[in-house]
Amino acid sequence: MSKVAVITGANRGIGLAMTNQLINRGYYVYAVCRQSSAALEALDVEVVSGVDVTNTHALEDLAKRLVGRDINLLINNAGILHHEDLNDLNQATIEQQFLVNAMAPVAVTVALQGLFKAGSKVAMITSRMGSIADNGSGGYYGYRMSKAALNAASVSLANDLRDREVSVGIYHPGFVQTDMVGHQGDISAEVAAERLINLMEAQDMSQSGVFKHSNGQNLPW
Repeated sequence: MSKVAVITGANRGIGLAMTNQLINRGYYVYAVCRQSSAALEALDVEVVSGVDVTNTHALEDLAKRLVGRDINLLINNAGILHHEDLNDLNQATIEQQFLVNAMAPVAVTVALQGLFKAGSKVAMITSRMGSIADNGSGGYYGYRMSKAALNAASVSLANDLRDREVSVGIYHPGFVQTDMVGHQGDISAEVAAERLINLMEAQDMSQSGVFKHSNGQNLPW
């Protein structure tokens, strides 16, 4: 039987590229998104659209849909980015980023944890912009804070799931050419996806709770 992967934010960008990579590696993929896309529908996956990862009821429904399937790999990829600075410190967009980028990945993991078994893997797609030590340019208050919060929560999850032999990977994809950054990145979504999936497939308990760049480098907190 194929390994089962669940990925959020699967309809575009890195999420879509990772979904395609997973199919090519023989996974049965549940592609979770708020709204599907033509590119996602063209892939041989089970699309689960209409899922707002900040909505508790939507996550409960997702868990019910997956009952009976052991999850080998859960990739919490859905995220948003807004640019706040000192001249435009928008509380609404900061709160929105906390909900989507920090709270939702934890909520998704909790909702689906009953489908984990020993050896299951959780992957958090975060950002080095959540690194305090690596912040040399300022700005992006909501994104930086939300990703720092996600990193902290991911380490807690790694500790809490350790006795169940479920590992948690914390991954920065790189500066990727996606809609989120106006396609200004230095690597393609396909290259980032390949790097990330390689790391996830190598992920084990010894790497649980470690913050990594997709190139394999350990990143500072």
